[in-house]
Amino acid sequence: MKSSKKSSSRRSFIKKTAVAGTGIIAAPTIVSASVFGANDRINAAVLGINGRGKNHISSLMELENVRVATLCDPDMNLLKKGMTDFREKYDKKVNVEQDLRQVFDDKDIDVVSIATPNHWHALSVIWACQAGKDVYVEKPGSHNIWEGRKMIEAATKYDRIVQHGVQLRSSPAVNEAIGLLRDGYIGNVYMARGLVFRWRPSIGDKGTSPVPEGIDYDLWTGPAQKRPFTENLVHYNWHWHWDYGNGDVGNQGIHETDLCMWGLDVGLPTQITSMGGKYLWDDAKETPEVLTSIYNYPEENKIIQFEVRPWCTNTEQDVTVGNIFYGDKGILAVDGYDSYKTYMGQDRTPGKSGSDGGESASGMDRGAGGTTGHFANFIEAVRKHDKSILNGPVETAHLSSGLAHLGNIAYRTGKVLEFDPKAEKFVNNPEADKMLTREYRPGFEVPQNV
Repeated sequence: MKSSKKSSSRRSFIKKTAVAGTGIIAAPTIVSASVFGANDRINAAVLGINGRGKNHISSLMELENVRVATLCDPDMNLLKKGMTDFREKYDKKVNVEQDLRQVFDDKDIDVVSIATPNHWHALSVIWACQAGKDVYVEKPGSHNIWEGRKMIEAATKYDRIVQHGVQLRSSPAVNEAIGLLRDGYIGNVYMARGLVFRWRPSIGDKGTSPVPEGIDYDLWTGPAQKRPFTENLVHYNWHWHWDYGNGDVGNQGIHETDLCMWGLDVGLPTQITSMGGKYLWDDAKETPEVLTSIYNYPEENKIIQFEVRPWCTNTEQDVTVGNIFYGDKGILAVDGYDSYKTYMGQDRTPGKSGSDGGESASGMDRGAGGTTGHFANFIEAVRKHDKSILNGPVETAHLSSGLAHLGNIAYRTGKVLEFDPKAEKFVNNPEADKMLTREYRPGFEVPQNV
């Protein structure tokens, strides 16, 4: 695929979606920002080191003249182990810090990568932008729609580089697939399906317990409402609780919501409905195990279907986690993060296909260069101080996360919702509007004016 096709596809989507929200953003306030030379070392801090943060560390350390200088996590037990592991792997020392605010105050830190729980993402991005740092943030970019828009405002006002951690946007094969959709290879593309069929077992119910020594639970809680400590939250299963996570549509699913919107070249929808529930286990999860959401774009004659399933399931066009696009001449299926196949006509005759190759240690495809390639794109944009070359800019973080949030709101209200993408408000539905934001704890508020 020609690089110009990739650029035009991406820029078309960004141009279209960047104005899909409230419209006018204040003119940028240019802060003093150095443009790095090729030989200038970039010092990075990784916020959240238990899960994806480990991948952030390894990917950043693979890049030329980039150094992970600080590890940050509210769990000192993780930090001690992380510091030891870092020294053994890289034969280098690394600073550790429990409080991310201390990281933002550190003038020696140039960029931060955020792999915290979801409820911390937007405020971390905003604070980092205000401190003059460039940011890589894991999916989802936001925990709710309102704070996602505030991320865009902060990145714009402080002229910062903000990359969203959906690495499939840096996959050559996926970009080639988007080029085929744009060129009409499968005809008039009218529907996209996002599939998240992941093996998700019961988490049980461990009840409450004292906060383990070494964990700053107040910092871990941050912007969310504080609950009694439970191992059902810390460190991974917060994903399945509304105050901290967004279920699997807002976890794994953000890769797929992003690709649905990118492939169809759409922003947020005007009609949403969702159904699902917990059908398998009587455990501590609050989010649905099974969720089917429909996002309708009647003015554009397009529709997105999104399905989350746990446990045993079939594949669909050999896809369990990925996307399927439907046109009047055929279908295009993206499997995972870095490969696609097409099937043409009524007989589904195999057509063009492509793959980057390569596989992560977990068995999930991560694209050509995977997370490292996506970080490389981020660091290139940081060095040039040029957000136009980002593969996953902050606008797409807001919108791909926003699609998941809309599906969850429709599920929680149990209604077919009408939505105004320009105002980013529901139509005559105060109950649903309340779920566009949240009540923030004092000291951890996402600011109205960033």
